[in-house]
Amino acid sequence: MSARNGSEPNRLERRKARTRAALITAAQSLLAEGKLNVPILEITQAADVGMGSFYNHFQSREELYHFAVEEALDRHGALLDTLCEDIDDPAQVFAQSFRLTGRLHRMSPTLSKVLLNDGLSLATSDKGLAPRARRDIEEAVKAGRFDVRDPELAMTIVAGATLCLGRLLHDQPERDDAEATDEVVENLLRMFGIPPEEAREICQRPLPAFATPEDGTAA
Repeated sequence: MSARNGSEPNRLERRKARTRAALITAAQSLLAEGKLNVPILEITQAADVGMGSFYNHFQSREELYHFAVEEALDRHGALLDTLCEDIDDPAQVFAQSFRLTGRLHRMSPTLSKVLLNDGLSLATSDKGLAPRARRDIEEAVKAGRFDVRDPELAMTIVAGATLCLGRLLHDQPERDDAEATDEVVENLLRMFGIPPEEAREICQRPLPAFATPEDGTAA
């Protein structure tokens, strides 16, 4: 009897986790299709869960979408960790992560637009890209690669550059996104104390292929 009772909470928690994951996956699919204002009923139908289940996990569609984007960005951040795990220089880790993320604005435009719309809150989130960028800056400072007195202020500059770059690339579709991203990164590296010639060389290094969290295609 006790074993059976002990298994019930675990079974319930697994069911709740599956429902939450289904809702987030459905939201990500709808975002990828550009469906930002669909009724909650359509979201629950796409997730194959009941309407009541939605409100057991989220208070609103906007909250769900926030978590859906955050989760996608967290997966993107985990991918960046994998792509940079063999790099010893924290300055290059920072540069490569920003260069890959900058290309996300054109490769995953829907995800990018939602990021820009909710950018201020995501920039201070403890999930996704923000904590990884903060970590890379702090590691580069510790290694003597960045001359930064206040890593939090540096992170503010990086977050602003990320959001403004994304907006620029959407407003100017004719602009070369890779070239623009690399120039922004080069300027950030120089601002953080990397010599100009080295900053340019770092931003000219080849990038690994990667898949976007929105459509799974490799770049």
